[in-house]
Amino acid sequence: MELLSTEDIVVRLRAALKGVGVALPSLGVDPVSGASDEPFALVLLGRCNVRTATRLAAVLEGVAAGDDET
Repeated sequence: MELLSTEDIVVRLRAALKGVGVALPSLGVDPVSGASDEPFALVLLGRCNVRTATRLAAVLEGVAAGDDET
C-alpha cells in the first residue's frame, strides 16, 4: 500500500464521503499536529449537524452489514 500524506488522505476521505452522500465541512488536517515533527498529522473530522451524523451512521451501518447499495 502506498504511503500517502495526511493531506492526501483527507482528500481521499472527503471524496469517499461525498460518494456516499456525506459532507463533513470541517474535515481537514489538524494544524497543530500538522506543524509538528510527527510523520502523520491528526485528521480533524470536525463538527456536523444531526442530518449529516444520521447519514454517516446509516452508511457505516450499511457497510458493517455488508450492504454495498448504501
